[in-house]
Amino acid sequence: MNILERDPSDPQKQKKEGVNPALKLLLELGPLLVFFFANARGEWLVQKFPALGELGGPIFVATGLFMGATAIALMASWLLTRTLPIMPLVSGVVVFVFGALTLYLHDDIFIKMKPTIVNTLFGGVLLGGLFFGKSLLGYVFDSAFSLDTEGWRKLTFRWGLFFLFLAIVNEVVWRNFSTDAWVTFKVWGIMPITLLFTFSQMPLIMRHSLEEKAKEENAGK
Repeated sequence: MNILERDPSDPQKQKKEGVNPALKLLLELGPLLVFFFANARGEWLVQKFPALGELGGPIFVATGLFMGATAIALMASWLLTRTLPIMPLVSGVVVFVFGALTLYLHDDIFIKMKPTIVNTLFGGVLLGGLFFGKSLLGYVFDSAFSLDTEGWRKLTFRWGLFFLFLAIVNEVVWRNFSTDAWVTFKVWGIMPITLLFTFSQMPLIMRHSLEEKAKEENAGK
């Protein structure tokens, strides 16, 4: 049985791994929203659930709940598709490792470094894949776009650089601002930046879309 999501070129991928886009977005953003809420209302949560007080202050309560929400999201993905999406899985592993270090050592530096590690890893994997002639971004966007080889190569290169940019931004924010400011930026800042970057790639996607090329060829007949 194939545990990880299928290769983009696998014709069975779309047939067996389809998930409602809204549900997929909820599974990906849900843990982040839990993290933000728990950090903002940590003291209230401890009053309602005294056992959480054993974890420490709000950031540690948020870290513990973040780990739990991440595990639930991955289990939900497995139950719905019988596969695990690669990028959320990698991110989840880092959440569990750095979250455990955060709680065990009672030092929030580890959970703050998690986005740096994940984004550097993703950026390195995408750019490294290009070095070996592989455009790995198809694992993320193949269900949304159908591009030619050059299009995937260019898009993969740009996303690789973007992930490295996010890693640098995270380092700047957590090292120079308060924990609350970092949490707020992590939840409400990264997503708009990512959406803006995604929309900025639409001209490239349209130029290299196989569907658009097919329409142009049919129109020319």
